[in-house]
Amino acid sequence: MNILKMAQSWGEGIRQHDLRFSKWTRRDLFKRCGLLAFAGLGINGKKPEKMAKASATSTAKSIAASSRPNIYEEIGVKPIINCQGTFTILSGSLSLPEVKKAMDEASRHYVHLDELMEKVGLRLAELTGAEFGIVTAGCAAALTHITAACVAGADPEKMQRLPDLTGLKNEVIMPRASRNVYDHAIRMVGVNIIEVENSREFRAAVNKQTAMITILGDAEDHNGVSLEELVDVGKQQGIPVLVDAAAERPDVPNYYLKKGVDAVAYSGGKCLRGPQCSGLALGRRDLLWAAWLNSAPHHAFGRSMKVGKEEIMGLLAAVEMWVKHRDHQAEWRQWESWLQTITTAATKIPGVQTQVVRPGRSNVAPTLAITWDATKVKMTADELKKALNQGSPRIWVPLGHRGGVTIMPYMMEPGEDKIVAQRMLEALSVAARA
Repeated sequence: MNILKMAQSWGEGIRQHDLRFSKWTRRDLFKRCGLLAFAGLGINGKKPEKMAKASATSTAKSIAASSRPNIYEEIGVKPIINCQGTFTILSGSLSLPEVKKAMDEASRHYVHLDELMEKVGLRLAELTGAEFGIVTAGCAAALTHITAACVAGADPEKMQRLPDLTGLKNEVIMPRASRNVYDHAIRMVGVNIIEVENSREFRAAVNKQTAMITILGDAEDHNGVSLEELVDVGKQQGIPVLVDAAAERPDVPNYYLKKGVDAVAYSGGKCLRGPQCSGLALGRRDLLWAAWLNSAPHHAFGRSMKVGKEEIMGLLAAVEMWVKHRDHQAEWRQWESWLQTITTAATKIPGVQTQVVRPGRSNVAPTLAITWDATKVKMTADELKKALNQGSPRIWVPLGHRGGVTIMPYMMEPGEDKIVAQRMLEALSVAARA
């Protein structure tokens, strides 16, 4: 079985539970886009614009203009302009220069990781207003470690037994609407997920075997039971409440911690633009320290989910930038200007319409929906997507749920809007002439 067939088979297998993103998921990427590496057609890049303060990085545009193959092209991998968002399969986000600098400096010294995590946790608390914080090997690892902590605490004997939960609490309550492929990170500890759809079912499910209550942040409004009620019952029964907010913004004050949850987990390699393989957990100090003890470098269930000193300091730098230095309003205005550039080009073609769609909780950026009159533009959305992906540089766009394609500027770099606009205009022009 080749790689593409394996990926498609895997994608079909998780179809019924893939609820992580309201618009596009990794399943969609595998199924609709495949993993083919396409040969490209040449296009000359232009000098990139100056980026907003504290967010400047090298761009795909400069890569396209370079005569020397980049590190990926040297081994036959063709980079893309990411108009999809912070998806791990598309390598998340580009880390900030400050993050790269912190990781480089961290790599030049030895430290004791327990001492490092204690001090980093306190600094994260200062920055975010949480009681404590830890850095993990991605958001999924944070879910695993916190689940392990809810089951075994910091008891070495119990920790060594996982995932054998004989004699231990072994149930996690989760609203049905919050179920998603990433809850495997919770299930792998050995617990059973108890699904509930309303307040009555939730209260009936709580018992002495309940180790944790958890929700997907995106699904809060669809859970059938309020987060406030989950937290209230959890506190009454001594059951921790965890929120998976991987692709959400870790704003200060924290939305979930204000509601009383015990821990909330984020990806470090998405909107924070920290190390791609990092995660951030904020919440109760005792719970998060137990989660840290259940992870590497300790000999516990999470030993394989190692986060190094470089990622720890890199994520701390990313949080520092997020809270103290990044101009989020300027970034938003910049995204809007990029979408306007693309709109101006695309709507030169008769029959093409665009609409800016406001975001949900994840991948928080305006999104441009591009549709067209099929009688005037003889091209399907799949054909446009393929044409953009086959060119040079490659442009990766998702298909719209109501037809057409969409442009998510969240992970785009300065200057790439002009490339996308020009390529979009060229492709649509050919289809319109046809």
